[in-house]
Amino acid sequence: MSRMSARVLLRFHSAAGPASRRPVHQLASLSQAARLSEKKLRSLLYPFSDLEAHLSRQVDQRRFRLFQPNMEDLERAEKLFIPSPKHHILYSTSAVRADHMPELTQPEVRRQTRKILFQTTIYSVCFIGRSNVGKSSLIRALFSLAPEVEVRVSKTPGHTKKLNFFTVGKAFTLVDMPGYGHRAPKDFVDMVEPYLQERQNLVRTFLLVDGGAGLQKLDLVAMEMCEEFGIPYVLVVTKIDRTRQGALLALLLQLHDFIKDQTSTCFAQPFIVSSVQYSGIHFLRCFIAHVTGNLQLSSKPT
Repeated sequence: MSRMSARVLLRFHSAAGPASRRPVHQLASLSQAARLSEKKLRSLLYPFSDLEAHLSRQVDQRRFRLFQPNMEDLERAEKLFIPSPKHHILYSTSAVRADHMPELTQPEVRRQTRKILFQTTIYSVCFIGRSNVGKSSLIRALFSLAPEVEVRVSKTPGHTKKLNFFTVGKAFTLVDMPGYGHRAPKDFVDMVEPYLQERQNLVRTFLLVDGGAGLQKLDLVAMEMCEEFGIPYVLVVTKIDRTRQGALLALLLQLHDFIKDQTSTCFAQPFIVSSVQYSGIHFLRCFIAHVTGNLQLSSKPT
């Protein structure tokens, strides 16, 4: 597909609405989740485990376990998502052009009176997907342990049309990209392409796929754009609480085969999440901590 075709098809928006301090979900923290039964806890932390029994014996389950953190890893990752006086988590800014985006580096160390300044790159991850795929709801769930963070969610697709930046201490930056599809701004390509193509500290793009709708034409265009730019990305299936197990398993197998046969920069393991039931949220936090260089996985098995 030509670049012009992609420009015509991809029109993006960022869902936004009134923000307010919200209560912490009862399953947002591992300490609360640990009160669940062993079966329910495993389902929450590793939602793919609910589907394993339905897999054909011919399917190699290892391809869905390339990233498989244990409880210790999940606990260490969670700490990054808890604010403290020395670790601020906040919405920092919005941007529509490259010159509005935050700097790639920030001062980290000053040595006595000589003021020797070292610069450290703050890595970033970004989330993109079709309008109404649940992108902002997912980001809100990820930041649920910092309820004062503004993550705006709207029931009306196309309300906001900016890149929203969230700073997680000195660990990483998370970017809520405009959504593509319904009521997206005409200048999406001019806004998003420069970020994806030129942002040197971008280490992973999370491309969201609606679990009920499956892989759509515009999702394929977005994947093609990531492939064209050589951007490392991963597919995240949302709204799994609304998707029947059989349909979800079929979608995961489809995605895995598609990734294997038709992509080169997509992570081979698709993730599944529910922002309502918090399934897979702890798992995704851990992956973000890992790809931003803030967590080395333990060698202990799950």
